[in-house]
Amino acid sequence: MPATQYSLDELRQVIERHWGYRAFRPLQEQAMQAALDGQDSLVVMPTGGGKSLCYQAPAVLRGGTTVVVSPLIALMKDQVDSLKTCGVPAIQIDSTLTSTEKNAYEMDLLQGALRLLFVSPERLAMNEFCRMLQRVNVHSFAVDEAHCISHWGHDFRPEYRQMNRIKELFPKASLHAYTATATESVRADICKQLNLVNPLVLVGNFDRPNLTYRVHPRLDQNKQIMEVLDRHRGEAGIIYCIRRADVDELSALLVQQGIRAMPYHAGMDKDGRQRAQEAFATEKCDVIVATVAFGMGINRSNLRFVIHAAMPKSIEHYQQETGRAGRDGLEAECVLLHGGSDGPSWKKIMAKPGIGPEGETIEVDRNFLINAYKHIDDMERYARNSICRHRSLVQYFGQKFEPETCAACDICLGDTEPVPDGMVVAQKILSCVYRVEQRFGVNHVVSVLRGENTDKIRSMGHDKLTTYGLLREHEKNDLRNFIHQLVGQGVLVREGDEYPILKLNDLSFEVMKKQRTVKLVKPVERPTGERARKSKADTESWEGVDRDLFERLRDLRRELAGQDGVPPYIIHSDSTLRELARARPSSLVKMKLIYGIGERKLAQYGAAFLQVIDHYCQSQKLTRDVGLDAAALASRPVAPLPPVVKPTSGVKAVAFDLLEQGFDPVDVAYQTNRSVRAVMDDLADFIRWKGPADISQWVKPDIYKLVADAAEKVGMARLKPIFEELGGKIAYEEIRLVVSHLQRNQGPVG
Repeated sequence: MPATQYSLDELRQVIERHWGYRAFRPLQEQAMQAALDGQDSLVVMPTGGGKSLCYQAPAVLRGGTTVVVSPLIALMKDQVDSLKTCGVPAIQIDSTLTSTEKNAYEMDLLQGALRLLFVSPERLAMNEFCRMLQRVNVHSFAVDEAHCISHWGHDFRPEYRQMNRIKELFPKASLHAYTATATESVRADICKQLNLVNPLVLVGNFDRPNLTYRVHPRLDQNKQIMEVLDRHRGEAGIIYCIRRADVDELSALLVQQGIRAMPYHAGMDKDGRQRAQEAFATEKCDVIVATVAFGMGINRSNLRFVIHAAMPKSIEHYQQETGRAGRDGLEAECVLLHGGSDGPSWKKIMAKPGIGPEGETIEVDRNFLINAYKHIDDMERYARNSICRHRSLVQYFGQKFEPETCAACDICLGDTEPVPDGMVVAQKILSCVYRVEQRFGVNHVVSVLRGENTDKIRSMGHDKLTTYGLLREHEKNDLRNFIHQLVGQGVLVREGDEYPILKLNDLSFEVMKKQRTVKLVKPVERPTGERARKSKADTESWEGVDRDLFERLRDLRRELAGQDGVPPYIIHSDSTLRELARARPSSLVKMKLIYGIGERKLAQYGAAFLQVIDHYCQSQKLTRDVGLDAAALASRPVAPLPPVVKPTSGVKAVAFDLLEQGFDPVDVAYQTNRSVRAVMDDLADFIRWKGPADISQWVKPDIYKLVADAAEKVGMARLKPIFEELGGKIAYEEIRLVVSHLQRNQGPVG
């Protein structure tokens, strides 16, 4: 597909108008430019990094139809609802539609009334559906959750393989893959399976600094979980378990404790799962206790915690599941409770044969198992390590972590402390493994070290060993934790799946000979009632926020969402509500400066939110518009103005020649096959280059004077203050032309 020319300023205006964002997040600009230019791409961004906007905004700016391939109906519905709230025409075609609805949607599609169409990979594989799409002006395809296409991905889905037909069936359309988690091998496999042509590969920073990671040995699971929930009363979160029975038991316990919790797992009927999902999305339920079957279809942005009651089966899964917390950019806590049985449990589950359509047994592919077991081992090492959690995750995905401390994990926040004489303790553990001839598992080694008087120990003669009772002063759980840490540091090995035994390696003997050092840590014992230290993100995100006002705005958001039949976070995110409760805007014009409030949301909901803010501030005698003057100055800038040099080649050079010949911008747009807005950007540069005596052929003299007077009053560093000074009655394009002319005559303005 030939590249098209769209200016960055046009893109910013679209994003600000529909989504209320005034700045790009990392890599968004490059990803959107690839979509606009028709260049295939693979975009890897962390959850909450703004991937969806990378295909949504270009679709709105460019026109035509973008087809988004998404794995779950719930995920599609969430995005469609969100887009409609922002004033963007979008639909999903799925199995829940009636034939009448489906025909109506297809007619809208054929008439070019839609910008984004969401479908499943299965529907895209239907020949009849593809033939219909071939009649539509489909500019591009966006594949969401693209890791599903890879054999090496952490959530392989065979139906995604069928998408290698896209390039064959739609040779003029560009193809863009998006995922939150993909190692280098998975990225290469995605590009290969989708037949991407010279793709732009963008890999974002995998670190999520707003997340606090805490990893603790599972000692008293229910007590540990309640400690986390006590820190997040009234807030939303997910608790992941491995087994369905654990989900049912834990969710029942939480309900008994007065927590609005519901279970979710594949063993429940469809209606039960749907009720849980809807209750959680609409904030009628605070906590979902679930297996890994829950999560991908949930786009709720204000999750303040994710708890893993047991270790997940890979670091990729861990990154994906913890990444569901704090998607609004605010603070969130991710707690992992792990035990020695987690790894073997996962290996047993992964190796379990499947059942075919005829009831036949299907053995698990050996290559798949080898890869799956490696992921489990990697996850165990992460859980048992005693280095910064943020550093561990970032390095796993092949990136560097520069800060000395993250100040947002159990290690860096001081939740753990070094074990006194940890090196000696490690040597005694390794020596005991050697003395029992590397034939026993963790529990037996712990029993010997603690000097327990059991039939098994006596029958083996292990009560006569020199290591018998060497660490009797330590609790069982502590010793198990120390052993797992040694395994995680690679100086001790666990072999076997169902009944793993401890083995030594070369590094073990280096430790015993004092040729290698190891570090053991244990949880800090805090006084009763003392809470764990907060991260920097947790402290800073509430600075200046009136919490009572925030709660009133949350109540209003819930009420409006119920009226409109959408989840509350689609109305406004928590980050937007906190900004409203911090700045307390005094008018709709001021409210427009708040992050995340676009024109459609301002028109639809602005008055209701302003009324709540008005009443609250009057009753509390609070000041208004806190920091909003600074926000106005920080909004869309006019670029610094070095002298413009006339372009000598390319479409912009053609535009300059036509403008110099006196052609109207509309004619220039037609002759260069671009939008009028793009040509208006060229015209602003043309005015700064040519420096005409007046620009009355493009801007009426009376409008010129109004803009010039406003610019003199509020300055020319930004366009928005001028726009607001003029009451929003003069278009940005005309303001920009006048400012360009004034600056050309007055010289550069900072």
